[in-house]
Amino acid sequence: MEFKDYYKILGIAREATVDEIKKAFRGLARKYHPDVSKEINAEEKMKEVNEAYTVLSDPEKRAAYDNLGQGRDFRSDSGFQPPPGWDAGFEFSHTHSDDSQAADFSDFFAELFGKQMRGRQPYGEHKMQGNDHHAKIMLDLEDAYHGTTRSLTLRAPKLDNQGHVTFDEHTLNVRIPKGVHAGQVIRLAGQGGPGTAGEKAGDLFLQVEFNPHSRYRIENKDVYASLPVAPWEAALGATIKIPVPDGFVEVRVPENSQSGRKLRLKGKGIPAATSGDLYLLLEIILPPVSNNKEREFYQTMAREFAFNPRQNLGV
Repeated sequence: MEFKDYYKILGIAREATVDEIKKAFRGLARKYHPDVSKEINAEEKMKEVNEAYTVLSDPEKRAAYDNLGQGRDFRSDSGFQPPPGWDAGFEFSHTHSDDSQAADFSDFFAELFGKQMRGRQPYGEHKMQGNDHHAKIMLDLEDAYHGTTRSLTLRAPKLDNQGHVTFDEHTLNVRIPKGVHAGQVIRLAGQGGPGTAGEKAGDLFLQVEFNPHSRYRIENKDVYASLPVAPWEAALGATIKIPVPDGFVEVRVPENSQSGRKLRLKGKGIPAATSGDLYLLLEIILPPVSNNKEREFYQTMAREFAFNPRQNLGV
């Protein structure tokens, strides 16, 4: 997926005001509109211009896009994937975007904004009540095992009098329940947009995602980790003590285990009414040779074992 430099597409500076964005869009629309343009690839150019304008004319989308692009080298971006939690900390309200139009936009747009658009309520559903807001919260895996309270600062983009994007910040203390999982939505009643004429405020919906973990990989409620073992533990079998997200457990490594063997610890994944499982993938680690005695030990093994690890390769 290619990174889209929307500012370059519209030919404007990154500090452009709303009026400057509109002016650039109108000029390019006159140049590339398929009904009047004689330019080569005018239709494709017009789609790019529409997509760039849809993002940069919306303070919420523009703020999130600018955050994603900070420090990026726009001259050589290819094979782009947004990092986890790229839009965390932003508070989104409703959208005026047209889904049918967005269907013609690039994969880049769909990856960044498609899910947000599907998750929002249609504009005007609550005429007097405050709008529901949506944001993403990034948690550590350990939070799902123990539950916690997080101080969360959210930034709601808005336009100042000069047409630049600024932010209203507010901080919430959020109780994270034990057993929370990726994709779950936590509802904070009355923490969304303010109501009018005495009507109540909307709700704030926090979508949960996990920070990347140095040891664990998460799939739904199941958790995966590699488990390093010594060759003699794998060959002879052993009971070993290992750390898990909620403490320590003893694990039985079966005799004659090979690298890649999967051990299942039932119910030791993310807690729930039906808890997930914890899967351990064995990784046999060879001790390095650091002296003559250790070298002699390996040489003895080479003589004593009738073992050919490449037998299945026919050699």
